[in-house]
Amino acid sequence: MNKKDLFNSIHKGVRKSGIQLAYMALLMYHTLSRKETPYWAKSIISGALVYLVCPADAVPDVAPILGYTDDLGVLSFGLVSVAAYVNKEVKENSRQKLSYFFKYYSEEDLDYIDKKL
Repeated sequence: MNKKDLFNSIHKGVRKSGIQLAYMALLMYHTLSRKETPYWAKSIISGALVYLVCPADAVPDVAPILGYTDDLGVLSFGLVSVAAYVNKEVKENSRQKLSYFFKYYSEEDLDYIDKKL
């Protein structure tokens, strides 16, 4: 999976899935990019991100509301598993990239995710 494919997938699904799912995916991507992130954590992140972009999904993403709940669950589990490697720089980079997808959003939506880490 390359950077362009990931960002294209996020961009396509972002309006349907919401800002929190997009932010979690970006947090994981930027954590994956860190040299300090250990191999086991990168494996978890890679698996979660592949699941997000994979067309063969447990619950089809075209299903209203339910379509992205499984993606959200997988990303949530992955992110909590590697939370120790999500630092301030990862959060800042993720928020900056998120502004590419959303012109206006509530910081409270992102703070909710950050507090869970």
